Amino acid sequence: MVVTNTATVESNYDRKSELMAIDRSKAGIKGLVDAGLAKLPQVFVHDHLKLEMESGPTNANVEIPVIDLAGVNNDSTRRAEIIDQIRDACQKWGFFQVVNHGIPVTTLEETLNGIRRFHEQDPEAKEELYSRDDSKKVTFNTKIDMSQALTAYWRDTLTCVMAPHPPAPEELPSACREIMIDYTNNVMNLGLALFELLSEGLGLNSNHLKDIGCAEGLYIMGHYYPACPEPELTMGTGIHTDSGFLTVLLQDQMGGLQVLYDNQWIDVTPIRGALIINLGDLLQLMTNNKFISVYHRVLAKTVGPRISIASFFRTYIQPDNALRMYGPIKELLSEENPPLYKETNVVDYFKFKHVKGVEGTSALAHFKL
Repeated sequence: MVVTNTATVESNYDRKSELMAIDRSKAGIKGLVDAGLAKLPQVFVHDHLKLEMESGPTNANVEIPVIDLAGVNNDSTRRAEIIDQIRDACQKWGFFQVVNHGIPVTTLEETLNGIRRFHEQDPEAKEELYSRDDSKKVTFNTKIDMSQALTAYWRDTLTCVMAPHPPAPEELPSACREIMIDYTNNVMNLGLALFELLSEGLGLNSNHLKDIGCAEGLYIMGHYYPACPEPELTMGTGIHTDSGFLTVLLQDQMGGLQVLYDNQWIDVTPIRGALIINLGDLLQLMTNNKFISVYHRVLAKTVGPRISIASFFRTYIQPDNALRMYGPIKELLSEENPPLYKETNVVDYFKFKHVKGVEGTSALAHFKL
């Protein structure tokens, strides 16, 4: 959907000054809303989205697959059925929801509550974490890009790099410290199980994706999307694909996430106790397009807040693994299925993706042979 702002942009609009003012407050978008904001600051207004796609109402009869993982480890027939369902979802959607995944509903709900507690505490309690320093393991900020003319997104985010080298417990905010550690352990276990199922779905040894490092790095982003006074002018998160291997997303019941399927935006209906799984660009590259990474976005809304926690399995850019090369998995290639992509490392991949910009673009095309 292409959003156009009909409001006249003032000729003396100074984007950088507006961004600097938001950053200096260290209070995020919630701080703007709490101060009585009635009109969207210009930096959040999306004059146009960079990817032209068919607009119109979403198809209410189409929903992303929901896969029940019950019995996956103690019934070989059931496991084969689940692998077939996951393979089909990864080939057609790049997205699916899982239920009976082993993480208690109470843990999921307390994780959502913990992220909400963090964002809704007094600004003074959050401001010491407000930073854009990517080398820090725990940061809080608003999704704005100081270096490029990309429009800001309507969300605040707590980011915690939890693997392979987690922060010390005291570095995590007290408002969500214990539940973040508990949730991370659960997500790591689920990720390992999913990578086994994905490996088997590709016809590989069950440990293949784990053995090449797909489950080593994990960083978790706790998003807070406040109610927006003019949601038709902005986005909670713009059109994008995820960069890494696999994302595990926990969302509340508010809704707003949409996935592009068959050139239509499909709402991802919240299911209590479910987790959303989607594939990243590097997994599409490694599977030589057998599995796909697809565009998705989050709408801004007049009601809120919306809380979601995205857990990204990806190689974190650190000296010990930054230059590891990723290319199409050799066992999947043949004369009939030659490699479609050149090898790359995460430094080059993320460097290109950052320069290219995120919204409405995929970096994968740059790495095609």
